[in-house]
Amino acid sequence: MKTFIYADKFFLNSGVKGAGYLDVTDGIFGTYTKEKPEGAEIIDQSGKWIAPGLVDTHIHGYKNHDVMDNDAEGIKIMSEALLSCGVTSFLPTTLTSSKERLKDVAETIGKVYQDVDGAKIQGIYFEGPFFTEEHKGAQNPSYFGDPDLATFHEWQEASGGLIKKIALAPERKGVKDFVKAVTDEGVVVSLGHSDATIEEAQVAVEAGASVFVHAYNGMRGLNHREPGMVGALLTLHNVFSELICDGHHVHPQAAEVLMEKAGHDHVALITDCMMAGGMPDGNYNLGEFPVVVAEGTARLESGNLAGSILKLKEAIKNVVDWGIATPEQAVMMASYVPAVSCKIDDKCGMIAEGRAADFIVLEPNMELAATYLDGVERYHA
Repeated sequence: MKTFIYADKFFLNSGVKGAGYLDVTDGIFGTYTKEKPEGAEIIDQSGKWIAPGLVDTHIHGYKNHDVMDNDAEGIKIMSEALLSCGVTSFLPTTLTSSKERLKDVAETIGKVYQDVDGAKIQGIYFEGPFFTEEHKGAQNPSYFGDPDLATFHEWQEASGGLIKKIALAPERKGVKDFVKAVTDEGVVVSLGHSDATIEEAQVAVEAGASVFVHAYNGMRGLNHREPGMVGALLTLHNVFSELICDGHHVHPQAAEVLMEKAGHDHVALITDCMMAGGMPDGNYNLGEFPVVVAEGTARLESGNLAGSILKLKEAIKNVVDWGIATPEQAVMMASYVPAVSCKIDDKCGMIAEGRAADFIVLEPNMELAATYLDGVERYHA
């Protein structure tokens, strides 16, 4: 028997549609119709909206587990718990560490990624270690170095080809050649944790880099005489910017400036969440550093922000509540845009015929009501 989901609104790839029925038979999206199908099972979500499952392309941990723990069971727990955040696909994200540790983590994720039962692992994001100390954030500078293609290939081989994105600072030596080489191999290069000038950023972008890491944070700010990294992400064409919309990392008006200048279709909402996500306030670790979580933030002992405890479902509600995005734009920035920016949009990020029926149910106030994976309800608020 065919199965259809009924709702008041659908955020489809072609645009927003009104009340109707969406085919989700056998865990696969079919067609949308306004007419009630005869002889079909109907899942009634009257008064609610249907949107693509959210895609978190920058997340270090959740539910007291960190990607750098190198623990297969921890990755599985993260995957399951992320369904409560509306996330159905994600990129486990590393931190700067030793070459050997990163290789081990890549190998572990490569072995376990198909065994997770919750949000699907669509690749790995290497955040570092080719950064510079001026904007190190919660990255350990003792492991920083210049981009090295042979080392990257070791990590990629260990992962089974799963590394989809790697971040670096444009001012490091050898960036241009490294960026050209890995982008030719299909890997996305993002720019961040950097004191680069706008010219240095532009060289990296022209070589193939296409994403800026957590916009405004961990980078040289905008100055009228040297626009820096922030100037680069605001003015360079055909680039995407990650954005943490928890109200702490970026002021809503600064977020609005980015959305207006770059376009909502070039802003990818991410969490940069660390292991304390979904946990009570207290003391935790981000990589090798102790972190205090209190009042909605995760901070190093220095007081600097260290990742976040943001849930992606909160980010889409925040940008709508702040009046800087429509519900359609908010959903797009947390599903389709991150997927496109990491070249995983063939796997996730949209409701489209023939795709796995990974979707969320939203209340009209943007609260998450339910998460479906392969057409099965896996989380209910």
